Amino acid sequence: MTDLTAFIAGLPKAELHMHIEGSLEPELMFRLAQRNQVDIPFKSAEEVRAAYSFSNLQDFLDIYYRGADVLRTEEDFRDLAIAYFDRAAADAVVHAEIFFDPQTHTARGIPFDTVTNGLLAGMDEARAKHGLTSKLILCFLRHLDEADAFETLRAAEPWLDRIEAVGLDSSEIGHPPEKFARVFAAAAAQGLKRVAHAGEEGPPEYVWQALDLLHVDRLDHGNRSLEDPRLVARLVAEQTTLTVCPLSNLKLCVVDAMASHPIDRMLREGLRVTINSDDPAYFGGYVNANYTAAAEGRALTRDDLVTLARNSFLGSFLGEEEKAAHIAKLEAYAA
Repeated sequence: MTDLTAFIAGLPKAELHMHIEGSLEPELMFRLAQRNQVDIPFKSAEEVRAAYSFSNLQDFLDIYYRGADVLRTEEDFRDLAIAYFDRAAADAVVHAEIFFDPQTHTARGIPFDTVTNGLLAGMDEARAKHGLTSKLILCFLRHLDEADAFETLRAAEPWLDRIEAVGLDSSEIGHPPEKFARVFAAAAAQGLKRVAHAGEEGPPEYVWQALDLLHVDRLDHGNRSLEDPRLVARLVAEQTTLTVCPLSNLKLCVVDAMASHPIDRMLREGLRVTINSDDPAYFGGYVNANYTAAAEGRALTRDDLVTLARNSFLGSFLGEEEKAAHIAKLEAYAA
């Protein structure tokens, strides 16, 4: 272990971009398939890993949705959450804001309440076990229509005291943020914060739409914002948090090598960027692996890493006192 990886290992941090269904490791997939007697098209965990040789977002989503089919009961969703939180705690994550995709499950006949009860049980257990706090973000699948999103928002109403925000994920190209402007307005009217994936594979125009039509509080990915200097200036001026996912960018060919990742340029431009794992079971690493890959690929300094960790707290939906307490511990660690 190098000095830098050792420093990252103990660096207190928050994770703001992590799809809980994307933390389904092959071993857990097989265990849940056996428990629920679900047929899956793989004979071993090794076959699953071999299938992770996708090169674009849609190929990834195809296997992602197939894997999610093993999730059937509250216990399954609780086990999925706890498995992630155990890994996150080992990476010095002290707060996580996790995405979940209820439409992936309700379309299979799994009740919304089953998904939510299981995830919340896992979140509560993580706090008791690790002292790790968390918040839940309901994501709308952008390849589905507005009516489906509105139906999902209605199903969430009994749970709004435990859901922090709504988000927008799935296939980006051809599904601009403007498609969901009315749903996001309805969510805002119910007191929910808003985030959205934009500028990963989609153009800078999608980022403008996320800002001006969805009125997001945080931007997920946002790499392609760098193509538009006026957009970068706005993001810097407004200190909009970007949840960047280096290993995901590499796996999905958003960048061709970590040596060409723009994370250091983003920092130099003054963007409030953070590092996250996205779908760690599929993209080859949890949050510390992403910090390490970015640090080694772009020669990030300790100060850069501290800035990234600080940004993760500043960009979180924690209260101001909680943010300040976490940042004080971070700075004490880095001193």
